[in-house]
Amino acid sequence: MQQLLWIETLLKLSVGLALVLAPLSTIKLFGLPPTGSGFWPRLLGSLLIGIAGALFLEGSVPESRGLGLAGCLIVNFSAVSMMSALLVLEAGPPSARGRAVMWALVILLVWLSVLEIANL
Repeated sequence: MQQLLWIETLLKLSVGLALVLAPLSTIKLFGLPPTGSGFWPRLLGSLLIGIAGALFLEGSVPESRGLGLAGCLIVNFSAVSMMSALLVLEAGPPSARGRAVMWALVILLVWLSVLEIANL
């Protein structure tokens, strides 16, 4: 069981890092449909990294019974970090409405993370 968690962690982490660091090259290498920008591959990569972090936590904590709030916190932190970075670097949505929605999601995920920290 533990080996399966570590294999899944490494798989998600490696694909996530590839998508974050070289999104267009990675989707071309994997034969995925091309995109006009690296926005969606990077966002997917950040979520895969967050899931890998949550799986790492699951495998590291003895007697763990699931990812729970700590795992959700890691996934949320990963998503918020990437979305904020894309928005600050102006690599996110080109429209004002898209940027507003992304900032609203960032604020919502930060708020949820604060609630999760309070309940840990």
